[in-house]
Amino acid sequence: MDYKYRWKNGAPPTRDEAARSQSLLDESQFESAEDRKLAEDTARKHLGVPTRVPDDDHSVLPSAAPPNNEAL
Repeated sequence: MDYKYRWKNGAPPTRDEAARSQSLLDESQFESAEDRKLAEDTARKHLGVPTRVPDDDHSVLPSAAPPNNEAL
């Protein structure tokens, strides 16, 4: 089955590559960020890869507290 958008590297990525990649499709073919996001989600579903969620780029681990310069 063929997909109606151009893939970023000219061919569909493997499932592993798609899961790690931020963007699967050639960005120059979209007029708005919203159109690109909808197409990216559809492409991920087409490949059987989970869609990205808005907080995917944020760490799930808490950040460390700043060092305390005071001597105890």
